[in-house]
Amino acid sequence: MDMSDIKQRLNQVLEQIHAAEEKYQRPQGSVKLLAVSKTWPLENILEAVAAGQHCFGENYVQESIAKIDTCTKKLEWHFIGHLQSNKSREIATRFDWVHSVDRIKLAKRLSQQRPTNLAPLNICLQVNVSNEPSKSGFFTDEIPEVAKQISLLPNLKLRGLMAIPARSNNFKQQRTTFRQVAALQQQLIAQGIELDTLSMGMSGDMEAAIAEGATIVRVGTAIFGPRNYPSQT
Repeated sequence: MDMSDIKQRLNQVLEQIHAAEEKYQRPQGSVKLLAVSKTWPLENILEAVAAGQHCFGENYVQESIAKIDTCTKKLEWHFIGHLQSNKSREIATRFDWVHSVDRIKLAKRLSQQRPTNLAPLNICLQVNVSNEPSKSGFFTDEIPEVAKQISLLPNLKLRGLMAIPARSNNFKQQRTTFRQVAALQQQLIAQGIELDTLSMGMSGDMEAAIAEGATIVRVGTAIFGPRNYPSQT
């Protein structure tokens, strides 16, 4: 894919976001686009940067570290994949955000390993909104106590919640699920925990997520094209 393709696709996604903001009475610019660049080389990321994108989401630790360490541009890097505890140090030292905190033990490790000369690491708690035992994330009834504990950890800033709902092509069902996550966030805010981020919505359910209050949407294929999924961590 050449640069003009990435620029065109990126602009199309941004237009969709702005249209949804307008449709659902969200302030213009209230939804941030996170370009999911997993499996794509730095070359493609820099093409997106040239087109105006500066926030990128990565899923695989070793692949992302290689990109970050060779990139000379000042970008905002978000880790959005499942994170093993033994790889937390690399994430704590190189990323700006972690969306996929799904264990208190992991949050404590990130807190301990975040260099004190860096700004606090922004984190979101991953919510298993469907409460499926096979899925990552905290069950919804665990979130209030977990958020209270994690919000007190040094070197971290708890920003909000992240969710990856079960796939559905039913717009009404998509909205219902995202509404549950938004309501959970409001419950935490009512308890005195300052939160400003809802990371939810991808290419197939972005409009429903924006309708229900998403502040970050995670889009990859619609920007970079179809990808191959290597076996890596």
